[in-house]
Amino acid sequence: MVRWVIGLFIVIVLVAVAAYNVAGRGAPPLLTINKPDKIIGQTGSVDVTAEAPNARFTDLKISLEQNGKTVPLFTLDEKNANGAGLTQTERNQVRISRAINRQSVPDLRSGPARIVVTATRPSFLNLVQLTATTSKDVQVRLEPPRIAVVSTHHYVNHGGSEMVVYKATPPDVTSGVRVGDVEYLGFPAPVTGADPSLKVAFFALLHDQPITTPIAAFARDDAGNQAKASFVDNVFEKPFKKSRIVLDDGFIGRVVPEILANSPQLKIATPTGSGKDLLPAFLKINGDLRKINADEILALAAKTSAARLWNGPFVQLGNSQVEASFADHRTYLYDGKEVDQQIHLGFDLAVTSHVAVVAANAGTVVNASWLGIYGNCIVIDHGLGVQSLYGHLSSFEVKVGDKVNRGQTIGRSGMTGLAGGDHLHFTMLVGGRMVNPVEWWDPHWIADRVERKLGEAR
Repeated sequence: MVRWVIGLFIVIVLVAVAAYNVAGRGAPPLLTINKPDKIIGQTGSVDVTAEAPNARFTDLKISLEQNGKTVPLFTLDEKNANGAGLTQTERNQVRISRAINRQSVPDLRSGPARIVVTATRPSFLNLVQLTATTSKDVQVRLEPPRIAVVSTHHYVNHGGSEMVVYKATPPDVTSGVRVGDVEYLGFPAPVTGADPSLKVAFFALLHDQPITTPIAAFARDDAGNQAKASFVDNVFEKPFKKSRIVLDDGFIGRVVPEILANSPQLKIATPTGSGKDLLPAFLKINGDLRKINADEILALAAKTSAARLWNGPFVQLGNSQVEASFADHRTYLYDGKEVDQQIHLGFDLAVTSHVAVVAANAGTVVNASWLGIYGNCIVIDHGLGVQSLYGHLSSFEVKVGDKVNRGQTIGRSGMTGLAGGDHLHFTMLVGGRMVNPVEWWDPHWIADRVERKLGEAR
């Protein structure tokens, strides 16, 4: 009888243990190293998540291994609890965060290292201890990257562009030019046999940025270490025009329904009526949709080629009359009253109806579709963050992915989008932001700001 009772007890215990294990409560702790990802910098940190039933651990250690040495970063045990930096985020989970820098780890050196995490928890009835270990190999970078500008004579026009040639080391760091809070990424210099650290970056002082906006080349690694270098010799103010646009019922009635039908991102239905009834929708198009389109154009910058696809000056639409210039400040009037103000960021070029529109330079088509206020719109990527935009087209003769040559017909002019008449809206883009095309049309500007600097780099 006693043996039978003991046997039954053992069976019950085994069944309970099995059920415990099936439920996952007999498994070792689950460990995740959230940070660092790949690199530890001057202000690095370690962040670890540990999971176990009721977040109960008999041992939990985090250490850094480097150059044959093991440095404790965190220790938690039942005899000597050291829980600084530990928080319980959920019932079965704790999170540990500790700084890794020269102050917390005096022997820390640049180079390879390994983060090691070990945790132990009691099993069912404390019969055994369940242990898990995980690790992650990382790189320690305590020295900031280096950047040195190698090109000379950098002059920036307000609303215009410029190019700089520089060296950034190590070559894999993120680098470019920062203008205020806007960053323009650099690309490998288009110079045969160039050192991998040699880069070029096109950048701009935007029309709505103060002329005193700080401009500097920068290099930043994945650990957050940064270096920068000032290099601009001078910045020139450029006056922008002001104009008054009188809105009439015929224009509003023509453009609003078509734009709304092609712009679901605006999320408004076409209103009934005409004239004054359509004015609120026009104002949403002129303001909100304009901003949405700017973001869509900015996103196209991610599709730029890291290689230079173009050569020589860009071409203006032949025999065209300029109807509006870059950064015109427009005041819109309806029924004698001011109803809106916007900035026109391009050139309106008119010849005749449905005139052939040609590519301003060689590149790859990254957009050939309806684009809000620009109607039927083509964007060509020329590489190195430089793109050109052609708006209000009546038809396309290219598609996305097509390679085009300078002077090749890509479409026909029209009056789609917010166009009062048949014309081409043309602008240049640097890093997805609109800049004055006049410089890019100028052979002397191309020779001095681009070709000279690349020649010196060779």
